[in-house]
Amino acid sequence: MFDTDIYYSVVIGMVILAAIVFIALQRVTPGYGMTYDRKWGPAINNRIGWVLMEAPVFLTMLLMWIMAPPERRDAAPTVVMTLLFLLHYFQRSFVFPLMIKGTSKMPLSIILSGVTFNLLNAYMIGGWFFYLTPPPHIFGHSGYPADWLSSPIFILGTLVFAAGMGINLHSDHIIRSLRKPGDTNHYIPRGGMFRYVTSANYFGELLEWSGFALLTWSLPGVVFAIWTFANLAPRAKATHGRYIEKFGDSYASLRRRYIIPFIY
Repeated sequence: MFDTDIYYSVVIGMVILAAIVFIALQRVTPGYGMTYDRKWGPAINNRIGWVLMEAPVFLTMLLMWIMAPPERRDAAPTVVMTLLFLLHYFQRSFVFPLMIKGTSKMPLSIILSGVTFNLLNAYMIGGWFFYLTPPPHIFGHSGYPADWLSSPIFILGTLVFAAGMGINLHSDHIIRSLRKPGDTNHYIPRGGMFRYVTSANYFGELLEWSGFALLTWSLPGVVFAIWTFANLAPRAKATHGRYIEKFGDSYASLRRRYIIPFIY
């Protein structure tokens, strides 16, 4: 039996925690990727770390879908929206790690925190899709209407989601292409949305989940988008600072924002 009281307690807790994380990350920079730091404890290969961190949300969402009541599991709007969610996490869990270059490491503490968030996120999104009925005041009746997939909100949200994913993938490609095999130096990424922001890959992900919040027209979708900003915006700011430290005025003169073009 799906407990709605527990569900909404988790959602509210995630909103509060997102605010705490955003404030905390202004002072503490997670030690992975460009900002890797041994003080975060034991670390493992970056590729394996990404799989361990991202795969649980893919598998949990898939399992929740399989075990959901048939009337929920087989509804066309739910099928499409779930597939969009799984598409992102399939790429992040099983494709992106294989394309990582170099021998960088990821701390186990980062992996465990990522797994915790991902499982809670799967619970929020999956719980909404498969067990909670959107209340009548949202759609005029209970549940997503059969024509939801042709509604302006869904279409617009899907376009934003697709644009975000495209920007994210293209930005990752630019970053991977900066180094030749065996090279461990850092270079300034250029092209694409890097013309406007330091962390174009993060901007793509933020845009992606903002589109998801729109196309699902849901509270957990909004919470996920808030969490994405709370987690990635401080990291984008820290990355911006690292680039200025390393490249000085040659980077500062580019006048890039951190994560949102022309704004932040």
